[in-house]
Amino acid sequence: MEHIRLPKVENVKLLDRISHRRRRVGTLYLTATHTIFVESEAGVRNETWVLHSLVCSVDKLAATPSGCPLLIHCKNFQVLHFIISKEQECHDIHLSLQRLSQPESYDELYCFSYKPNVDEKERRQEWDFLDLKADYSRMGLPSSLWKLSPVNQHYKVSDTYPADLFVPESATPPVIVGSSKFRSRGRFPALSYYCKDNHAAICRSSQPLSGFSARCLEDEQMLEAILRSNPCSDFMYVVDTRPKLNAIANRAAGKGYENEDNYSNIKFQFVGIENIHVMRNSQQKMLEVCELRSPSMSDFLEGLESSGWLKHIKAVLDAGIFIAKAVAEEGVSVLIHCSDGWDRTSQVCSVACVLLDPYYRTLRGFMVLIEKDWVSFGHKFSHRCKHVVGDPKEVSPIIDQLLECVWQLMEQFPCAFEFNERFLITIHNHFYSCQFGNFIGNNQRERIELSLKPFKKGHRCNRNC
Repeated sequence: MEHIRLPKVENVKLLDRISHRRRRVGTLYLTATHTIFVESEAGVRNETWVLHSLVCSVDKLAATPSGCPLLIHCKNFQVLHFIISKEQECHDIHLSLQRLSQPESYDELYCFSYKPNVDEKERRQEWDFLDLKADYSRMGLPSSLWKLSPVNQHYKVSDTYPADLFVPESATPPVIVGSSKFRSRGRFPALSYYCKDNHAAICRSSQPLSGFSARCLEDEQMLEAILRSNPCSDFMYVVDTRPKLNAIANRAAGKGYENEDNYSNIKFQFVGIENIHVMRNSQQKMLEVCELRSPSMSDFLEGLESSGWLKHIKAVLDAGIFIAKAVAEEGVSVLIHCSDGWDRTSQVCSVACVLLDPYYRTLRGFMVLIEKDWVSFGHKFSHRCKHVVGDPKEVSPIIDQLLECVWQLMEQFPCAFEFNERFLITIHNHFYSCQFGNFIGNNQRERIELSLKPFKKGHRCNRNC
C-alpha cells in the first residue's frame, strides 16, 4: 500500500475503445493488487477490475479541455482509456500504477498474497492435479528402451532442466554428463514425447558448443543412443529451429549446430523460426494495427502482413507438422533444439504433440502439455512475461504464439479439440496474471526455492481456472 499515492479518484471517465464519444463515468480505486473502476451512472454499479500484474504500460497523455488522459495497455491486450479531471490526480495515479505494475521481487507478486476460498488441504492437492509421471506412463514409459534417469537430481547437471528426465536405456551417466558439457546451459538431449506404436521419439536439447570444429564423443554417443532406442528406423532427424544464418553466426561464439560428419545416421534440418527479438517487434507491430481506429480492410490487412506475425505463426506450425509427420508417417525419432532450448524448442515440441496425440487436445491433456514442455523444461516465464522488473530485451510473446498456433488448428479442426478459444484466453490471462504459482519463475529449481520461503506458498492454477 505504500506505493499508492492516491487510493480513490471520483468523476473519472472511461472512454469506449471504438468510439470516444461513448464514455462511462465513475470512481477509480487503487488497491494493493487491482485497479478498479466502478461505474456510478443511473444507479448502475458495473465494475471493471484489472490486476496490476496484467498492466504492460501506463501512459499519461497531454491534457485536454475535458481532463487529463491516462492510457493503460494490458498484457492480455485489454486497453483502458481514462480521463481524470485534475492533472495532479492523474499524475498521482500514473506514478502509483507505474510502480504497482512493475514488481521488483517475486515476493510482490499476486500469487503470494492471493487467498483462494479453499482450505489448505485442497490447495495442496491442486499441486498434484497435473501428474507428469502419469503422462509418461500413459506413453508406456519407462520401458526396455527408455528409463527415468536420476542424473539431474538436485539440478546438478543442468539447473534449468527438471529433476526427473527420461533418457535412452543405453545412455550411461558419464555419457549424459559429457553430453551436457557440450550443450548450452547443460541442456542435454532428453525425451519429450514417445510414440509407443512405432517407438519413434521426440527429444529436445539446446545447441551444441561445437564452434567451427569442436566435437564431443559423449554427445555423439548420446544421439546414437537415441537412434538405437527406435529399432524401427536406421536414422534420425536433428531439427534446428533457427534460421541457418543465425546458427552459423553462433559458431563464432563457440556454439552452433551439429556437424553431420561427426554424427552417425542423422539427417539435419533447419526450419527458420526467428528469435525472441524479432517476435517481440512483430507482435508490437501487429498490436499497433489492431489499435487503429476505423481502419479500412485494405489498411488492416496490409498492416497485418507487414507485421510478419502470421508468417512467424506459419513457421512454427510448419516445423510442428514436419516433426509430426516424421514420427507418425516415417516412424523416425527427432531431436529438436534452438539456442538454449526453452523457446522455439518448446513451441515446436508442443505443436507436434498436439498434432500427434489427441490426449493433448483435451482440457487436462493440454494443461499437462504446457506443464511438461514449458513449465517443467524451463521456459523462462518470468523473463518472457515480465513478471518482475528486468531486461526488456528478455520479454517476448513465445507462449502467446503457442496459443495462436493451437487456435489456428482449432479453426481448421474444431471437432478435434475438447476446448474452445475461451479456454485459451483464460490460460493466456494467467500466464501474465501471477495469480497462481504455475508460471512463476524461469525453471523448476527456481519455483522450488520460492516455495520454500516461510509463509510464501504460491497457489497453483486449479482445474476451474
